[in-house]
Amino acid sequence: MNMRSSRTNARPCRHRASGFSLLEMVIVVAISLTLLVVSVVSLEPLLKMQRVTNSYNMTLAALRQARDNAISQRTAYQVTFNQTTTPPVVTTITVAPTTTFTGDLPSATYQYPNDVFFLVPPTGTSAPDSIGTGSNAVDFGYTASSSAGGQTSFYFCPDGSAQTASTCAGAGNWDGGVVYLARSVTDTGSYRAVDLFGATGRLHGWRLYPAGSGYQWLRQ
Repeated sequence: MNMRSSRTNARPCRHRASGFSLLEMVIVVAISLTLLVVSVVSLEPLLKMQRVTNSYNMTLAALRQARDNAISQRTAYQVTFNQTTTPPVVTTITVAPTTTFTGDLPSATYQYPNDVFFLVPPTGTSAPDSIGTGSNAVDFGYTASSSAGGQTSFYFCPDGSAQTASTCAGAGNWDGGVVYLARSVTDTGSYRAVDLFGATGRLHGWRLYPAGSGYQWLRQ
């Protein structure tokens, strides 16, 4: 009599391991790194230009705020442009009230990114609004009686004008000028400028564009 074993014939079961193999993971990581490098390289020029744009907007905002403070606080505000000559170069705009007996008047220092500077515009470029000669990166000090220029500070007065001294004496002291900023002297497309009319405190913003064999400032 044939007897059948109660033990069933068990076949070994082999289960495929789930997940990725080491080779697959290496390939995915390599592709991801390649895409990341390509993205960074393509975005870097845009990021550089954005830093210039941010510095330009910051300059306009700082000057407008200084003028508004002078009017609202009824005191002169000094605006000073400073750039260190030794590395690391630090480029700043300082706005401070000239009144010494009031401790609650606001003052502030604005700093550019480390790759944006006050720079003289390319040779042969006419100055925005015909203020100055474009031979100085920070070029204030143009009054009715003086055209020397090259000054790095001026004062906003309670009447909204910009003048050469905190005494705000009037018409003979109205101070006009221009500040130029860019990434480098060779990157002409990055040049921006802000000019100032002393009598009114009016500000204009500019950008430099190629024009024929030279360059031209266009209002922003």
